Amino acid sequence: MLTNLMYVTVYVTDQDRALEFYTEGLGLEKRIDFPGPDGRFLTVGVPASPVQIILWSHAAAAGQPGDAGRQAAPGPLILESDDLRKDFEILRRRGVIFEQPGPEDYPFGVRIEAVDPDGNRVSLRQQRKP
Repeated sequence: MLTNLMYVTVYVTDQDRALEFYTEGLGLEKRIDFPGPDGRFLTVGVPASPVQIILWSHAAAAGQPGDAGRQAAPGPLILESDDLRKDFEILRRRGVIFEQPGPEDYPFGVRIEAVDPDGNRVSLRQQRKP
């Protein structure tokens, strides 16, 4: 049986620029940086989480959702926060670009969409407390 989610891939045009956004902007940690035979294998992750995000070099717009630009669709990457409104202020001060002026309330909790330097949407969520 399957036991774990290992990797999620986000396609980027500049791995160094993406690394800066995901580490210095979003606060993730760099995990792997290996110059492999198929290209640079670069991953980041949320501290204390086993899941790693591969920042894979690819042509512009590759891997973006087909309905990019529509607010109803989540990004290819969804990160969870325990205090999204507080994290939003911290990330905004770090220069992270958001699609909305602030987090929005929904039946499931709170959400906002950030955009990485390649236009990939990064969904940030806080689950509603029972």
